Amino acid sequence: MKFDPLFKQHKIFHGCDYNPEQWLDSPDILEKDIEMMKQAHCNIVSIGIFSWSMLEPEEGHYNFSWLDKILDKLNENGIKVFLATPSGARPAWMSKKYPEVLRVWENRVRALHGGRHNHCSSSPVYRQKVHDIDLKLAQRYAKHPAVIGWHISNEYSGSCHCDLCQKNFREWLKNKYQTLYNLNKAYWSVFWSHVYTDWNEIESPSSIGENAVHALNLDWSRFNTELCMDFCKHEIDTVKSVRADLPVTTNFMEYFYDYDYFEFAKILDFVSWDSYPQWHVFKDQEKTPLYTAMNHDLMRSLKGGQPFVLMESTPSLTNWRDTSKLKKPGMHKLSSLQALAHGADNIQYFQWRKSRGSSEKFHGAVIDHVGHLNTRVGKEVCELGSILEKLGEIAGSRVDAKVAVVFDTQNWWAIDDAMGPRNIDKKYLDVVQDYYKVLWKHGINVDVIDETCPLDNYKLVIAPMTYMIRGDYAKRVTEFVRNGGTYVSTFWSGITDENDLTFLGGFPGPLKEVLGIWDEEIECLEDEETVKVKAGTEEFDATHLCALIHPQGNTKVLATFNSDFFKDYAAVTVNTFGNGNAYYVASRIEYSYLDKLLSRILGDCGIDSPIEKLPYAVTCHTRYNADTEYLFIGNYSDKSADVTLKETYVDVLSEHKLSGMITMNSYDFRILKKQK
Repeated sequence: MKFDPLFKQHKIFHGCDYNPEQWLDSPDILEKDIEMMKQAHCNIVSIGIFSWSMLEPEEGHYNFSWLDKILDKLNENGIKVFLATPSGARPAWMSKKYPEVLRVWENRVRALHGGRHNHCSSSPVYRQKVHDIDLKLAQRYAKHPAVIGWHISNEYSGSCHCDLCQKNFREWLKNKYQTLYNLNKAYWSVFWSHVYTDWNEIESPSSIGENAVHALNLDWSRFNTELCMDFCKHEIDTVKSVRADLPVTTNFMEYFYDYDYFEFAKILDFVSWDSYPQWHVFKDQEKTPLYTAMNHDLMRSLKGGQPFVLMESTPSLTNWRDTSKLKKPGMHKLSSLQALAHGADNIQYFQWRKSRGSSEKFHGAVIDHVGHLNTRVGKEVCELGSILEKLGEIAGSRVDAKVAVVFDTQNWWAIDDAMGPRNIDKKYLDVVQDYYKVLWKHGINVDVIDETCPLDNYKLVIAPMTYMIRGDYAKRVTEFVRNGGTYVSTFWSGITDENDLTFLGGFPGPLKEVLGIWDEEIECLEDEETVKVKAGTEEFDATHLCALIHPQGNTKVLATFNSDFFKDYAAVTVNTFGNGNAYYVASRIEYSYLDKLLSRILGDCGIDSPIEKLPYAVTCHTRYNADTEYLFIGNYSDKSADVTLKETYVDVLSEHKLSGMITMNSYDFRILKKQK
């Protein structure tokens, strides 16, 4: 698959959130900003994200003069703009005059004015007010030469439980189930005598009401995904009514739980997200880059591998975590280029200049309170900007992944909601990352997909803890393996359907045939408890959950449990099915075993890294255009490391030829290329 560069411009964008409305009484500061942006090689800004009270200070009275001047000035200096719609935080006059725009929490208490994204997405008044301001912005600026895209709202989140949202939820349920009989069957509502006899009896989940009907909880999350999408689409339709070809995005967040992003991404022209990793916090220096890499891969995979935008990051530190550490020298460049390696065509920061007051006055920014670029952070941002200017040829290149890891948000909701066998720390994300870690440490490109995504283009699909099987997923897995693919499943898979109703006839339900096992029961281990797994002459620790399985037919046992009452039960199996193979891992087995298992599987699938064995906290990823492979190598360790290239490459920045062993300094990066 070939992608055009985002916005048809053959460059990697470098920029920031810019909030000039905070400095309108300081024209000297605004004048300096543009000059310093040019010094920092910034060529794009997002603007207007929280500007509503300055754009419409009174109802129906608009003030665009300050924004006119800013956009014109940016354009004169070659700086492009993502223009935001300001729906993420409304002005106080609106909350006072129209209290119905305020969100009602799950305890049925209406919010006061304040914060952000505490509006009701169902509110006709709020939708009208958002439409009005969005239309004014579009009519005035959609054809402005600086504007290359719309930044729709900001970090949509949460839900509202008001009467109007309850009504809309019931209508959504009627459309889905048609009859109360169908709904009651799906909800298994005869349990606890919770059968619904009238649609108006249905309420959203609440701590002071119904919260134990798991299918209801799932549907509420699905409804809120669609409601927020509908609200966002309402904004998109408004701005596109003026200029249809101007692309739109909204900024997503890391491993976000409120909405299903695979659904949400369908209404966007491109994906963007806000990345704030905890660098230098953990003793294990692989933990943070691995966690972040998988989220980058997830964002790229949301639209089938299309390049994404890193809409927000910090060049130094955050201010909202329990503890906020500075990025050490070199880490800002390395972490930014990590995003590029995984498919970003744009690196941006929150924000350009630190605020003087309120909650984010100590959040990292390009320009500190001192007011100039002659700082450690300012110099590193300038250096990165200079590097990105030289990487235009990479814009639009793709990440070619032959491996996919399944990480499904709706499955995550269902796992967390299930009562038993473990009700604390279900560890779904952690278990998925166990498998991703092996691939990351081997320098293997990975797509992070959900159960709705096509499987045909992969050689290997790894799907940990697919507790809930949605739609035709099992059928597509079966065909994938039959046609020669390799599939890896784990414990706590194939347990329920999309309504969280358990499969009858034995687990893993519709995956029984392709996996070649029967999962009889599952043991929950205490946090410090381990069991032994024996593979050949070696023994490994397993934790968390242990499925007691029975191999069926010709399924081969690769490892067995070697302690407790399930000693000699199969722990790892493989079933040859059609032209492919399906593996089942019955417990959370330590990394050293997963590395051995997946290394063997990768070899069998013909999937390899361009670098010999990677040292600790060093990894590599590749992007491709029509005739060139780009190899990104990053050292996330505070110590230097040697890596050995399997082929000869050219350093993109120095144009030197490199082969054999090269030394990577701490927090170092290399971008290499070779012609195909």
